[in-house]
Amino acid sequence: MEGRLEEHHSGALRLETTEAKAERMIGEELRRLRWAEQDLTGRTKSDPGKLAIAARLRNETTLSIKATAARVKLGSSKSANAKLHSWMKSHAKSARSPNHAPGRQTHRSDAKTTPTMV
Repeated sequence: MEGRLEEHHSGALRLETTEAKAERMIGEELRRLRWAEQDLTGRTKSDPGKLAIAARLRNETTLSIKATAARVKLGSSKSANAKLHSWMKSHAKSARSPNHAPGRQTHRSDAKTTPTMV
């Protein structure tokens, strides 16, 4: 298979590609954290490293929350979804750009104005 997946490719092929991408990302994250595969099982379900891996998978793949929770050992998909949502929300604040800092409001005077015809 060469190139990109297009409309005519089957869903099974797309899922296989998504799973392969997820496995590659998990490997990258495990190396970054200096963990072994066994660390996913040995660490708690709310471990920040595991949640960081799951957040990356959710942001960069179309892997379901159920598959993500099972692969990263986060427990049930329902509890994983709640933990991941909370983790992503708390970490999104630190990842925002300075233009979107908390407390900063955009005023009409900040926006570009375009000439209007009367």
